[in-house]
Amino acid sequence: MTTANSAAASGRCDTLIRNALIIDGSGAEPVAADVAVADGRIAAIGQLSGWQAEEVIDATGRVLSPGFIDVHTHDDTNVIRTPEMFPKLSQGVTTVVVGNCGISAAPVTLKGEPPDPMNLLGKSEAFHYPTFASYVEAIGAARPSINVAALVGHTALRSNHMDRLDRAASEQEIAGMRAQLREALEHGALGLSTGLAYGNAINAPTTEVLALAEPLAEFGAMYATHLRSEFADILEAMDEAFRIGKHSRVPVVISHLKCAGVENWGRSGEVLQALELAGKHQHVGCDCYPYTASSSTLDLKQVTDAYDIQVTWSDPHPEQGGKMLKQIAAEWQVDLHTAAGRLMPAGAVYHCMSDDDVNRILSHPATVVGSDGLPNDPLPHPRLWGAFPRVLGYYSREQKLFSLAAAVRKMTGLSAERFGLHERGLVREGYWADLVLFDADTVRDAASFTDPMQPAHGIDAVWVNGQLAYRGSDKKATGHRAGRFLARQPSAAAA
Repeated sequence: MTTANSAAASGRCDTLIRNALIIDGSGAEPVAADVAVADGRIAAIGQLSGWQAEEVIDATGRVLSPGFIDVHTHDDTNVIRTPEMFPKLSQGVTTVVVGNCGISAAPVTLKGEPPDPMNLLGKSEAFHYPTFASYVEAIGAARPSINVAALVGHTALRSNHMDRLDRAASEQEIAGMRAQLREALEHGALGLSTGLAYGNAINAPTTEVLALAEPLAEFGAMYATHLRSEFADILEAMDEAFRIGKHSRVPVVISHLKCAGVENWGRSGEVLQALELAGKHQHVGCDCYPYTASSSTLDLKQVTDAYDIQVTWSDPHPEQGGKMLKQIAAEWQVDLHTAAGRLMPAGAVYHCMSDDDVNRILSHPATVVGSDGLPNDPLPHPRLWGAFPRVLGYYSREQKLFSLAAAVRKMTGLSAERFGLHERGLVREGYWADLVLFDADTVRDAASFTDPMQPAHGIDAVWVNGQLAYRGSDKKATGHRAGRFLARQPSAAAA
């Protein structure tokens, strides 16, 4: 951490945060210091008794860290339609990465309603961005409360260029997809994402993705993937991801790494061993959300009586939202698969993971944190509102899975490094002032599966690009919306 060397050093700034315990995002131990913010950036760190400020914050007894970076979101259309972004802002998130799992808001030209799972991003009227440049322009016009960085989704590209998605793309269709991907990369996209487990991408052979990913290296971009399988075939799916990264010469991020399904519980050791082995030869990493339940669209392939499945929404039967699939099937006097078929299209929470596997994956040095929250779900998984405070409160403070400094690094410095977010993720002089002030003794998630739309406890203040965006005393946004689009800057991992 760079600090002002002299206690007598003086200056003027917009905001002066005094007496904070700084956890700077690098993994270093906490340091007591003051922080001065001017013109959106961190102007000085140290004993700043001689400084004058428009606003002075007494942070005694509080931790000041970089704002949290949610590397795995589906906020693509929400950052424009609901720019306050309160579910994220209220838990200390200052930057979101959108475009995950092969689905993105841009570039998209729909022929009707969005194909599954693009419907997670909204109805057809939410998609207005035929080029990536138009999406970047829309973010600028919306002025969201938080920063936005974006991947380009493989399924979105397929939908733009193919008459049907249950087959492999032709060479001509791949060429069209590549041209759109290149346009996006030229305008600052982070890279390419895939969701090869989903029905509208599973018929894309590896060769299709290999060809599509070839322009990435030229732009110092990356490849992020929702694996073709998170169940029994997870190791083969990981091998496919590593092959794509090696072929395209770019870093690989495995999205929401997990061991899904009861028959897969206990395999996290070999899964992480495969990640480590690949990491000896190429740049690889993963993200993870801090829960033992997943959430997505209702998928017949995942319907089972081995664990609870909660239906969160249903187009044909909206009255069934919030009920367990077993309960609905019993009421209708049908089996689970028949009930699921009647409910679709629908959303679901799958309680499909074990605590031991989540603990092992979340604590691994290669893991960063992403919420994977679904903001358009009427009964969202609680991760939308609580993922980051849950890491701090439940996993670090209560379970002692890792130190507070390690927890913060997984949500800030390491995330910024991996996703090429320049001058973000650290409390460092000259960096952008994305900051969160929290109480390490009380911070925790309040959202639950039955009452998920609850702001977290213990978040005192959030600054985005130097502007106070959230005040925890009244759990309200301030109205200052200083977020911006963040174009990718090649990281060391991409060099």
